[in-house]
Amino acid sequence: MFKINIDKECGCFRKSAYENGMSFDSKDDALIQAQSMVNHMNTKFCGKHEFALTENGQEFNIIMGQPQQESHSGCCGGGHCS
Repeated sequence: MFKINIDKECGCFRKSAYENGMSFDSKDDALIQAQSMVNHMNTKFCGKHEFALTENGQEFNIIMGQPQQESHSGCCGGGHCS
């Protein structure tokens, strides 16, 4: 049995049709679903978080982190460069 776990459920996840702890008989099915979820969460959710997929034995874990901010012309964004 292969399982997809979400480490932290943000508001967007709780409002979505996804479930935490989904189980699959096939590793391939679990991996395809987990990759699809990560892609959807990164492109369709609000953008406050970035999601990544890790594998640990029979578990696929979707972890939440902060999105990387884009740098603009070498400025750190602290307001003192201009």
